[in-house]
Amino acid sequence: MRKTWKKAIALSLIAAMAVSAAGCSKSGQPPTDGGAATEAASKDAAGDTTGGGSGEYKDTLVWAQGADVTSLDPHQGKETPAVEVTDQIFDTLTVVDAATGELQPQIAESWTQNSETSYTFNIRKGVKFHDGSEVKAEDVKFSLERAINSAAVSYIVDFIDKVEVVDDYTVNVELKAPYAPALRNLSVPFAAIVPKAVVEANEAEFVLHPIGSGPYKFVEWKQGDSVTLERFDDYYAGAAETQKLVMKVIPEASQRTIALETGEVDLAYDLLPNDLEKVRSNSDLQLFEAPSLTCYYISMNMNKAPFDNQQVRDAINYAIDRQLIIDTIASGSGEPADAIIAPAVFGYSSPGAYEYDPEKAKALLAEAGYPNGFETSIWVNDNQTRVEVCQAVQAMLQEVGITCGIEVMEFGSFISRTTAGEHDMGYFGWVTSTTDADYTYYSLEHSSQQGAAGNRTFINDPEVDKLVETGRTSADESVRLKAYEELAVKLKEINNNAPIYYSTITAGANAKVEGFVMDPIGYHKLDRVKVGK
Repeated sequence: MRKTWKKAIALSLIAAMAVSAAGCSKSGQPPTDGGAATEAASKDAAGDTTGGGSGEYKDTLVWAQGADVTSLDPHQGKETPAVEVTDQIFDTLTVVDAATGELQPQIAESWTQNSETSYTFNIRKGVKFHDGSEVKAEDVKFSLERAINSAAVSYIVDFIDKVEVVDDYTVNVELKAPYAPALRNLSVPFAAIVPKAVVEANEAEFVLHPIGSGPYKFVEWKQGDSVTLERFDDYYAGAAETQKLVMKVIPEASQRTIALETGEVDLAYDLLPNDLEKVRSNSDLQLFEAPSLTCYYISMNMNKAPFDNQQVRDAINYAIDRQLIIDTIASGSGEPADAIIAPAVFGYSSPGAYEYDPEKAKALLAEAGYPNGFETSIWVNDNQTRVEVCQAVQAMLQEVGITCGIEVMEFGSFISRTTAGEHDMGYFGWVTSTTDADYTYYSLEHSSQQGAAGNRTFINDPEVDKLVETGRTSADESVRLKAYEELAVKLKEINNNAPIYYSTITAGANAKVEGFVMDPIGYHKLDRVKVGK
């Protein structure tokens, strides 16, 4: 059976590659959105500080990514393609070191935990925004409150009850209840500190021309094409290594590799699995690989029939051969997913592997009243590997009688339309940016987070909510772990999502790139990176 499937999927992918994936098709047919960074690469993933450089360095570093920025506002653009840019522009109270995974101070020079529900943060003096004004406590209070009020990112900071300004360089943060991941949540890029005066004066202008306190200043955004940033010489931690950064949008992964080979770009993120050996064996290039904190999964919209039917959702999970997808599309790079969070995340508990059983899927469909299957669609953004996964799922669903169209769309449209609940099914990737289960379970599974925050299955289950809240508010680690263990089992019973696989994160670079450190979240910092001439 597996040999037959491999041949079928291979043929379908070859056919699909002849057609552009940039448009929409119904004829044959999913953050990313910090924590412990695993540095692993075939050529010194920690950042080759020798790099073959001549001692002279380029004044511009160009990197390629697969999708454009969704928003330059850090309290709106939480998706990985946005954060890959805005993380160069803005800073946060705390930060996680990508090389060690350790929590470190950033805008907050230090802090004191006064009780289980109270922190005092001492703001670093002399930190400047890009307009020359100094970062002060009022900016911190304004920023955290602004994030709390954002439908897109509130889940990362809504454990906060109130923020009080003590003086220009001191703020008290009171929590609603004990919340163990608080300090790590405050390191997530969409808890960024923004200039109160600038945003209040003209928020619309700020969204298009952001001003932060990070190592790079915003210069230009050519939507759908590129973003240009320039070094901020007054950065509190010292000026960045390279004068300018340019992000280029190259949706097709194979074209990103070609751009790397030709020297059009210095860095390329998220390479095709089939291109990894090509990069690895090229002496002019270097390959970075590490296990990621990302799970790829299919969300089923429970507000729509037939996905409001438990047996249908179960059937779809049984119909998917996860290992075959990894073997044929990811070239063996990844692990089958049994939960929506990756094994390296605090709170992960395996509810048991998903069984591939198409005959059981057919029987469940018949019991649900669909003996001949049904017609539906799966939405996906214009990412080559993601489209190929959906094509494989399409073929597997067809085998059990489900005719599934595939609709491919630009990333921003994909996010906004799935937020509105227009989809039947959507293919997503989600990275647990804090390395704590709450980040994902609260966002994707709690009923209060439907839509923009992440819950695009629109699940609304009181037992799930209670377990999420227990894990979120308890200061007792054992209580949290028990809640997450029970939650993993409960979610597998509900099957609102179909977890597919845990990925490996990759990046290719010119051999003369120095100082690059792989971040398993995908929020790669570039201020210490330089490129030899």
